This record gives sequence, C-alpha cells and structure tokens, in this order.
Amino acid sequence: MKTLQLQGVQTLRFLSACVLLGMWLGLSTAWAQERGGVLRIGMTAADIPFTGGIPDQGFEGYRFIGYPLYDALINWDLSQGERLSDLMPGLAESWEVRADDPTKWIFKLRRGVKFHDGTEFNADAVLWNWDKVRTKDAPQYDVRQAGFVTPRITVMQSWRKLDDYTVEFTTTRPSSFVPYQVIYVLYTSPTQWEKVGRDWRAFANNPVGTGPFKLTRLVPRERAELEPNQDYWDKKRIPKADKVILLPTPEPTTRQAALRNGQVDWIEVPPPDAIPSLRQAGFQIVLRSYPHNWAYSLNLRKAPWDNKLVRQAANYAIDRVGLCKSLLSDTCIPELGVVYPAHPWFGNPKQRYEYDPAKAKELLRQAGYDGKEKRVKSSMLISTSGSGQMLPLAMNEFVQENLREVGIDLELVPIEWNVMIQRFLQGFQHADNANLGGINISLHFIEPHGALMRRFHSAYTPPKSTNIMLYANPEVDRLLEAAEASFDAQAQDRFLAQAHEIIVDDAPWVFIVHDLNPRAMSQKVKGFVQAQSWFQDLTPVWVEK
Repeated sequence: MKTLQLQGVQTLRFLSACVLLGMWLGLSTAWAQERGGVLRIGMTAADIPFTGGIPDQGFEGYRFIGYPLYDALINWDLSQGERLSDLMPGLAESWEVRADDPTKWIFKLRRGVKFHDGTEFNADAVLWNWDKVRTKDAPQYDVRQAGFVTPRITVMQSWRKLDDYTVEFTTTRPSSFVPYQVIYVLYTSPTQWEKVGRDWRAFANNPVGTGPFKLTRLVPRERAELEPNQDYWDKKRIPKADKVILLPTPEPTTRQAALRNGQVDWIEVPPPDAIPSLRQAGFQIVLRSYPHNWAYSLNLRKAPWDNKLVRQAANYAIDRVGLCKSLLSDTCIPELGVVYPAHPWFGNPKQRYEYDPAKAKELLRQAGYDGKEKRVKSSMLISTSGSGQMLPLAMNEFVQENLREVGIDLELVPIEWNVMIQRFLQGFQHADNANLGGINISLHFIEPHGALMRRFHSAYTPPKSTNIMLYANPEVDRLLEAAEASFDAQAQDRFLAQAHEIIVDDAPWVFIVHDLNPRAMSQKVKGFVQAQSWFQDLTPVWVEK
C-alpha cells in the first residue's frame, strides 16, 4: 500500500511538474510572440542620413543612422528618462587622463567586439577611423565625414597604439571636455572599405559598423531598413524589433496622415494642434524636456545686430509663452538663455527676457530707431524642416510678427535642412552668408564643449568650429578656458555659469524656445523609453503584431 501511495505521489508530482512546465512554455511562447514586429518611423528629414559612418542631417542623423549602425568609444546612456543622459562605456571599457601629463588620454578597448562583417575591432581600427576624418593624406580620408565631425573634435591632436587594445590620444592642451568629443567619432570597418573598392559612396550602400543594427536596404530619399545585429557585443541591447524602417517625411501634416492611416507606427514632431485629437484617437503622445535650443544665431559683424541694444530689444520682443501655448500647444517652454534657469550653467544673468514690447521699443529708440521712418531691417535664413527644427515655417512667421510690432522688419529666407547645415558651418564671414542677418538653427546643450565653448569662444569661428556669429568677449573666453582646464565638476559648473551670465546679457542669439521633444506613436509600439536627449535607443522597442 505504501508503495502504491508513493507511486501516486510521484505521479502527482510529475503531472504537476508537467502542468507547470507547460504553463511556463506557454508563457515563454507568448512572451516571444510579443517581441518583434516591424517598426516604421516617419522622420522630419527630407532624405535618409548618410549611412557610411559619420551621418549628416544633424542629430536626427545620429539618432536614426549613426548610433544604431555604429558605436563610439564612449556611448550615451539612453536607458532612462528621469534625468539628463550621461556617458557610458562603448567600444572603450575605460578611459583616463594621465596624472603626469593631462594632454594624454588612455583608452582601454573592449575585447571581443566584431564588426558586422566578422572582422575584429581593435586599436588598428581606431587609428584607421581617426585618420579617416583628420589625416588628409590618408587613403581613407573622407572630406565629407571630416566636414561633419571636425568642428566637434577640436582639441584632439594625435593618436597612437600602445597595444592591440589600448590607444593613447594627445590633445592640444589639457581638456576635461575630451569624453564629449570622442562620442561623435563612429567606427567603420576598414576591411569593408577595401572590399568595396576604397569608395565611401559604395561603402554607404553596404555599410559595416559594430552597432546593434545592420543596414539591409537603402533607397535614397525614400527609405532605409535596419535589422538586428544578433551578434552585438552588448547582449542586453540586441534589438527587440524584427526590422526598423526609416521614412523621410519632412512635412508635418503628411507625417500625421501617415500615422493615422497606419502607414507608420511612430512620427517625430506631430503637428502640435493635432496632438489632442491624436491622443483622443488612442495614439501615444510622448513629451519630455531635453537640452535643446530654438534660437536665432545673429551676424554680429554688420548692422543691425552689431548693436547690443538692438539684440536685447529683439529678445524682449518675443512672446515666448504665447508661442508655446497658442501655436505649439505646450510642446515647448520659453528660452531665456542657452540653458534653462534650473540648469547648473544658467547662473544669474542681469537680463531676463520676458515679453516686454514697450521695453523693446525703448531699447530700439536708444539705438537710434524710431519704429516708423527708421526701422530695423534684417534677414533670417530658416529651414523648411529638420532635426530639432520643430515647426520652422509657422514659428518663424510668429516671431516675424512679434518683431514687426516693435519696429524690426525681418525677411525670412527658407532653404532645405541639409543645405542649412552646410551654410551654418560656413559662418557669416563666408560670401554666401555675409549679407544675412542671422540663421535660425536648432542647437543643443548636451555637453559643455558643444554648448558653450564651440559656440561662444572667440577662437572657435568657422572653419575651426561653430561660433558662426563671430562673437568675442575676452572674459567669456577666460571663463570657458578655466572650465575646460578644470577636472572638478563643481568648479567647471561655476565657470560655465559665469560665462553664461555674460553671454545672455550680450545676446549674440535671439533666445526663443526649448523644445519638449514630442513624438506620436501607435499603441502597438512597446518598450520605448524617451531619454532626455537628442538621441534615443531603438533597441528595446518592438511592435505588437
């Protein structure tokens, strides 16, 4: 009897285990079925960003092509959205500045990383890729990619191999900003470049990087198709979707219609006035602040913007609150400086540019303009779409009317976004731009080198970098240099805040708004976490089938 009872218990346990195993297998199968799908994204760009390494199309290029296909030595951590994105190890496991020589940085490379073609990533590949963008007599030098990235890597002087997995970089001077420069250099396969005939256009049609996605199809101005790199070195970031399709859709209402009609699953920058109805129709609306400027960079070498009173007047003329509420349905916040007031670099500027048309008119009167017979006249180069440009045509017309009311007549000159970037990099001393009053281009403050040093230090004018305004203030130069030389975060923030106070008062920009990075998505899109960044991680995103 005991034997029969024992057998019965064992049988019951076996059957229970089978039931549990079946339930687990069922759940696992269901879980597996929930992952995958095809994610179709309507971009704001008019064309697919350059796929051969360093992308064009601004940070939208890095967001959808650069960082998905490639890695940098240091990557952005885009895994959360509760605070600003920070740096994390990428193709380098660690990096440090030498204590005995702060112009030397040592990068320890990650072992076991393979390019998409199966070849090994190592120190030789690092040197080859830096020569690609900085060494003009190197066979692989590409003037196009160099043009995109050179203004971002201004202090990087030389690089050498210490061993197969260690590289030493030398800078022109001690600089705490080095990590914020190497993030923009992306690594392409030397073997693939040789295989396609040493031709960067051919490489762009069949690119090979180390990133979490591979390019499987490219139709210029129409689409790019990305598929998971199942051998990606970071197993936690192997993409969940079966495929990502990028579709250039520069016109906002066309993007909205494509989402409503089910032609895409995700759109960048939905028309703000359509957001309530999209939300009511069940679409996901995602908003989050990020380090973004929508401003006018002014030509300070010619009238009227060579006069600080006129620049300050223009800043007091802008109804930023009205722009965000009436035109953009609260998808932006007023911009009172390069960074927002809660930021550690904001400081305490003397000028607080609230909407004050009377004060704007008084400043113009002091500058010699009466608003009637003698009015300020200028022009502004603007884009029709583009990365971070929000709704450029409608927004510029709103600002144009604000300025007109106080006595500033502004001619708007619209051009295509990628052409705008090329004109911006030329600066106002270039013949193509010399007669312009300014350029409306969206910029960032994700890191100190790009936010303040490259924009406002007098030595960083084009072609070296992007102080296109030709702004020069010796005290700002001194403070920015002090911040760069400091490896103490609190001291660095203090120097940057002091510099920012002066910049705001000098008003080399007309500060307008900070974007809130709106996106609209189908309810089928799962797993997306919107980072406080210009860049977003596509690897955890999948589409419910």
